Formats: sequence, structure tokens, C-alpha cells
Amino acid sequence: MIITLCGGGSTFTPGIVKSIALRKDELDVDEIRLYDINEERQRKIGVLVDWILHEDLGLDIKLTVTTDKKTAFTDASFVFAQMRVGGYAMREQDEKIPLRHGCVGQETCGCGGLAYGMRTIFPMVELIDDVEKYAKKDYWILNYSNPAAIVSEGCRVLRPNARIINICDMPIAIIDVVCAALDIDKKDVEYDYFGLNHFGWFTSIRHKGEEVLPQLREYIKEHQILLPDSYLKGMGSLMAKKPEETADEHPEQNRHTKGSWYYVWKGEYEIMECFPEYLPNTYLNYYLQQKEFVEHSNPERTRANEVEETREKNLFDGIDHYEKTGEIDESTFYAGSHGDWIADLAIALKNDTKQRFLVICENKGAIPNMPYDAMVELPAYIGKNGPEVISRDNIPLFQQGLMMQQLNSEKLVVEATIEGSYEKALKAFTLNKTVPSMKVAKEVLDDMIEANKGYWPELK
Repeated sequence: MIITLCGGGSTFTPGIVKSIALRKDELDVDEIRLYDINEERQRKIGVLVDWILHEDLGLDIKLTVTTDKKTAFTDASFVFAQMRVGGYAMREQDEKIPLRHGCVGQETCGCGGLAYGMRTIFPMVELIDDVEKYAKKDYWILNYSNPAAIVSEGCRVLRPNARIINICDMPIAIIDVVCAALDIDKKDVEYDYFGLNHFGWFTSIRHKGEEVLPQLREYIKEHQILLPDSYLKGMGSLMAKKPEETADEHPEQNRHTKGSWYYVWKGEYEIMECFPEYLPNTYLNYYLQQKEFVEHSNPERTRANEVEETREKNLFDGIDHYEKTGEIDESTFYAGSHGDWIADLAIALKNDTKQRFLVICENKGAIPNMPYDAMVELPAYIGKNGPEVISRDNIPLFQQGLMMQQLNSEKLVVEATIEGSYEKALKAFTLNKTVPSMKVAKEVLDDMIEANKGYWPELK
């Protein structure tokens, strides 16, 4: 049993590998392979992964670190895809170019997400073709490369028969926060949800069968933020200044209270004050409060810079320290729900458990008042044949209207990428809710074309 991580140089790789390793018996895993085009970055991650597997856990799982696709995929049963095309340098452009024009600067939402999607569609198709060529015939690709909505639509159009399941861990991260806020065990929680990726709503959250959304609404209203009390310790000084100015003053604070994260969780309160029926995905802040997010964003220091200065720096500094001294600090790498959820999904596929997961899939009538071919995000039972999606009734007009606007923006950008169409790209940017006008859309698009030379197809 071979599992390959595509994007092996990711800072999330150590945590995912640990989650796989801890489920060694359920997955029957014999070998883990790391595959990346950035050889030196992946080599360093490989050093930490080797320590996790063979020293920390003392397992006999073989580790292969490679930049060769044939070596990476031959006879693999699972491929976990986490590619970031263009790295953090291009993420920074995705965030800063829109902000220069007064638009939301975010890596998966708005103009930044459209740009990132245009870079990622063809590399994902290439990955599918390589896996199809070398891997086992009953392979599964578990794709959590962003922007998942656009990537999944591109795969639907270009490789409709691929054995790929597109997923996102943000709803899981939200549930983690909800459970911490309400002091309940997430193992006893089941939820209902609908939407597009990074564009959806929790309609029910049940703990041991009891609905807790009313209790959660009260918590959010009282605290004026969706964060647990345990996360909010030391927030006094953070409220006195802009969060990004205090990031280094209080390293003990939970990462969700630092920098731009603070506004995301504050936004949950602000949205639910207006629309209390459902709990929104945090990413809806960028669409429903686009003006406010631009106002409190720093065009010179965006989330890309925050990540590079914290998670990225801490991990690679920790690896350098280990290589020099042989001492390792486990706190430098992240391990938790993200990796657990992906590994558990692989177990459900392999062992036909019919466990319930949230996945991105072709609608096919599951939401009756959304298009048949829309790539929607819904709960599904996962077994050896893939997702069995749980259908639902028509969704309300407000949510349906927002989803249709976002869906059509994403479909247009996929068509623009495939056809090399400037006009369709401009329509995609113009239609996106984070963009105030056609003129601004054109200005952003033209700057994005310049920044993405070598990544995007030529648009005519």
C-alpha cells in the first residue's frame, strides 16, 4: 500500500504524514512518497518526516522523497494533492494586486482566487494524467489544492472520468472552533452544510443528536466573535491596536487571534447579526463584507507575509536546528484535524466504511434549484465506490442567488483558461462579488496577466 503526497514540500506535510502513520494498520500503508518540483524545500521537509516515521513513532514505513513523477506514482493507491502553483511569491501577488485596486486581496476568494485557479487547472490535469499512467488502476486522488472550487470545475470539464475527490478542511476547522467554544467533543458532532467551496453555510450542528445552533448563536452574540474563551486570553492589547501590530508581542496567543485571522472570526458575528439562520463559512466574509475587509487590510503586508513570517519560518528554522544539533521541537510543525480528516477519508474509501464527510461533487440534482453540473459542497457517505451524496431540498433564494453569481464567475474563469479567452476572463472578474465595477475588473485582470506570465495561458 503506497500513499504519495504531491506537494511534498508543503509545511502541512509533516502533520499529514503523522496522521497517516498513526493509522498505519487501518490503511495497511507500507510506503509514503513525497513528490515536489522544489527539490531543496522538499528535502528539508523529508528530514522531518523521516524523524516522525522512524524515530518519533518507530515505524517501518518506507519513505521515498523524489522529484520524478514515475517514481512518485508507480503503483500508488492514494495520491494526496496539495500543490501551490507559483509558491508564496505568487500568493503574495494574488493578495496585493487586488488590494491596490480597492478589491479584496485573498488567495482563494475574489480576483486572487481566480488568478490562482487559472495557474492551477492545467497542472492538476497533468497530475491526473500522470497518476492515470503510473498508479494502480483503482487509485484515488484526494485533492485539497486551492482554489478547490475552480480546480474541481476544471477537472470536471477536462477529466470527467478521473478518480478524484475534491475536499476542503475549512469547514472542519470551523467545527473545531465551534466545539471548543461550546466545550463539546467533536467526535460526537454531526452537521449539515451546503454551498460551493469556501462559499457555504452550516444549516444544522448536532451534538449527540441535540441541535446546538441556538446555543452557538447565543455564544457568538454574547462574545461578538466566534472564538473560544481559551483563544481569547490576552486579547485586551490586541483590541487596542490593529491585530497585525501585536502579532509578535503575544506569541502565546492562539494563531486565530493574530493578524488578519481576527477579522475573519469577528465577521462571523457581524454576518449573523444580519442573517442569523445559518452559520456561514468564514470565507463568506470576503463576499458579504468586501468593503470592510479592504479597509482593514494592509496592502503591503497580507496573509502570505504573515504565513511566511510564522508557520513557514518556524518550521524551516526548526528543521535547520535539527540538522545542526539533532534536537527537534515538535511545536514547529502543525499536526491535527487537517491531516486526520484526510487520512480518515482514505480509510473510508479503502475499507468501505460509509463514514460521512463533506466533499465537493457534481450536483446532479442534490440541490434541486442549482444547476445539474454545478460543483457543490455537500455531506456524503464515503465507501469504496466514492461519495454517495446526501440530497436536500431547494435552498433559500438569498443563498441560491449568491451561489449562482459565484458559480458563474468560476465557470467563466475555467472557460477562459481552457479557451485562452481574455473576454471570458474579464467577464469572470467583473461578475465576482468582490469587484465593484467592470473598469476595476479590467485594471486588476491586466495587472494579473503581467504578474502571471509563464503560468497562465496567453489570453486573446
